[in-house]
Amino acid sequence: MSKYPLASAAGVGFLCLLINSLPLLTKPANAEMTTDKQGQSFLVSQQPSPETSVSQLSDVQPTDWAFQALQSLVERYGCIVGYPDRTYRGNRSLTRYEFAAGLNACLNRVNELIATGTSDLVTKEDLNTLQRLQTEFSSELTTLRGRVDVLESRTAELEANQFSTTTKLKGEAIISVVGATGGAPNSRDPNIILVDRIRLNLNTSFTGKDLLITGLQAYNLGSGTQSIGGALGLADPLGLSASTARLSFEPQFPGVDPRDLSTKSANSVQLYKLLYVFPVAKSLTLFGGTAAETTDAGFGITPFYDEGQEAVSRFAGVNPVARVSGGTSESGQASAVGFIWSISKNLDLRALYGSVAANIPGDRGFPGTPLGAGFFNGSTVAEAQLGFKPNKNIDLALNYANSHHQINFLGTGLGSADIGTLFGVPVTQDIHVNSVGGTATWRFSPKIAFSGYGAAFFVNNDGGPSASTTLITWMAGLHFTDLLKKGNSGGILFGQPIYRIDSSGAATLPNNSTTPYHLEAYYRFQITDNISVTPGGFVLFNPEGNRNNDTTAVGLIRTTFTF
Repeated sequence: MSKYPLASAAGVGFLCLLINSLPLLTKPANAEMTTDKQGQSFLVSQQPSPETSVSQLSDVQPTDWAFQALQSLVERYGCIVGYPDRTYRGNRSLTRYEFAAGLNACLNRVNELIATGTSDLVTKEDLNTLQRLQTEFSSELTTLRGRVDVLESRTAELEANQFSTTTKLKGEAIISVVGATGGAPNSRDPNIILVDRIRLNLNTSFTGKDLLITGLQAYNLGSGTQSIGGALGLADPLGLSASTARLSFEPQFPGVDPRDLSTKSANSVQLYKLLYVFPVAKSLTLFGGTAAETTDAGFGITPFYDEGQEAVSRFAGVNPVARVSGGTSESGQASAVGFIWSISKNLDLRALYGSVAANIPGDRGFPGTPLGAGFFNGSTVAEAQLGFKPNKNIDLALNYANSHHQINFLGTGLGSADIGTLFGVPVTQDIHVNSVGGTATWRFSPKIAFSGYGAAFFVNNDGGPSASTTLITWMAGLHFTDLLKKGNSGGILFGQPIYRIDSSGAATLPNNSTTPYHLEAYYRFQITDNISVTPGGFVLFNPEGNRNNDTTAVGLIRTTFTF
């Protein structure tokens, strides 16, 4: 056989059947993928596309020596392909497997023409050429057909065993080593601990535009004195673990249900999210569920907010206004309804109404039902965020929350001031809180962003002797993308945790009150697409706003697996 068996015009014609490694100019509905021995993937057409013609290929001219063969294939057999940019690139070299794939496609096309009674289109010369080529490439054709059979078998198996046609599973597992030192006077440094949190989210869409989120979680973080803050002597006296020494992935009420103060065992499976999101108009989306968080409406715009990937403390995540009344409890206790309204391309309004004890029919008072009962009674919150994006590098948000609390409880989990917010007033006193805040992120460089927030809480008692307190908090920091290596990130931030700045009436300021500060740094190594390791830590100066407390440091190494 000649060293160049494709030198004839008919042979050159068959070259035109070959697909390059890029997608087809007009991809047929039943194109198949194959791979040569070098691992290069390419598509072969099993059926001609009527829209494709030689004139669509910008680099094929009537004066080209192979033009007639190409034109013949279109007019007589409908077999031709090219690159998406409408070029053919006829001088490109090809492998024997690529040629065999194209030959196989042409054989199928000729057989189709013969079977449909159009055999007069197939000339004797073409049939002889096909027979010679089929013999020459018989081993490659057999290999390709075998691969197609394997692919079809695997596809059938996947379709038969797929979890659901409407639901996708997303998971995250966090394992972290944590150590701390400092805390209240005369407290002992806690032991180094190993903690975890695992989440499985089932995201279901019934129409392609709606979304039902069903979230399951388990964790072994302790509560009360068994929490980091509790072991340091910094947590609230009620045992709800509120303190400034909180981890990013730590639930607000680990190990306890604040609705009835019942306990939860370590690594028990809990429903932490049940929320349905659905559009009702082009610019309006509604949502509702019995296990929701304020961040489900999109309240976090800082780059530090990702519990498993970014900042290592709870303080650095979202504006604390979004956390009032357990808004981001991560325990799935709040029932909520709300909307997201895209007013314009650069402006949106998000709002929700939530009740922490919506599933409890009867109020048994404290301590039976400390947060009250019913969807419109007990501890409730109405919250809104106005978001503005003047350009692609700036994000701004204004937050407001109006909340009623069945007990003297702020519900952010960000400090011991959460419990007994009106200091000097009994914990059973119900209170009313107006919360305002703002958040800004400025990406002044492609890989560096400045971000921060500020918030104020105006607390008054409902009934009884007049009492009021004002608390403030703020944070500012730098976030780095692709730091040292692509895919890695880091951050450094500084701020003031929640702190009472004044009180009046029956409320007073604690003794030894002073301004607290928080300093944090972390660096995330992206080991693979699904595994990251984040060493980091934070230092608390005057923890809980008490000058008698020792400077406290919390360090950790967090490993996050996503799937």
